[in-house]
Amino acid sequence: MESIEFKAFVVEEKDGAFSGQIINRRVDDLPDNDLLVKVHYSSLNYKDALSATGNKGVTREYPHTPGIDAAGTVVNDASGKFNENEPVIVTSYDLGMNTDGGFGQYIRVPSEWAVKLPEGMTMKESMLFGTAGFTAGMSVMRLIETVKPEDGNIAVSGATGGVGALSIGILSKLGYAVSAISGKEQERDFLLELGAQEVLPRQDFEEENKRPMLKAAFAGVIDTVGGNILGNLIKSTRPMGLVTCCGNVASPNLDLTVFPFILRGVSLIGIDSQNCPMSQREIVWKKLAGEWMPNNLQGLSNEISQAELSHSIDLMLGGNLKGRTVVNLEM
Repeated sequence: MESIEFKAFVVEEKDGAFSGQIINRRVDDLPDNDLLVKVHYSSLNYKDALSATGNKGVTREYPHTPGIDAAGTVVNDASGKFNENEPVIVTSYDLGMNTDGGFGQYIRVPSEWAVKLPEGMTMKESMLFGTAGFTAGMSVMRLIETVKPEDGNIAVSGATGGVGALSIGILSKLGYAVSAISGKEQERDFLLELGAQEVLPRQDFEEENKRPMLKAAFAGVIDTVGGNILGNLIKSTRPMGLVTCCGNVASPNLDLTVFPFILRGVSLIGIDSQNCPMSQREIVWKKLAGEWMPNNLQGLSNEISQAELSHSIDLMLGGNLKGRTVVNLEM
């Protein structure tokens, strides 16, 4: 077993510069955890791109294999929780951050990080979702606890990104009208095909506005970017509406008064997909495999090989990817 060799995309640091290449590794190089998984599919996330370019806030030590998502089959499990050849999903926790991740053909992780692949979902479909889809699912789950389709439009920021695009697809499937917020006018047709009812320009929301509240326009919000956009969307949420937030690519800062919360009863819910309890993970993954699976899921993604990772990472960092990028470890 320990003699298995496999290919991994490994990022190395040399003279302060970071670069990734595919090298041969051995299973006995992997961390000493109880669950060994042969990875069939992974996906590319913004956090992976940061890890691949030396962001020490994501990954402390190099060389390192990124990939915060992985779907594959169990080789062995010392804990006894999973059976040999059982398909599993591993996302979040420390995978791909400081633990070698899904851009390698094998991972070895704590069994507590893995979820059994739900019935009705393929391994590739699970990575069409990945952490982004799981985050979208968590956001939708919290939103629909309070907001119903008849209450009005749901605003989704960062609409062409993985979380935003999948949120639109799920909400549309559930009968919600979605206002997609994007700075990419060229992707209007893509967003409408996802199920958005309208596409609103990002510049309408990204400038700082000192007014404590704005015209109430949205019954709910799924925000993926933070900063002024999140602040302006909170100010634009209708009475008793709910806002979820899961990202800070625009800014981690939020400049607000308490007025939207105490005069309109708006709720702000933070989404933490990294450390979500397993009981909630299982519920969300079953929903994604069933009634929440978007009708056009395949159209949300493109598929690449390990060899194409460096190029795709550059595209992602330049804001030139849309939807989801699935990594086929067997190509």
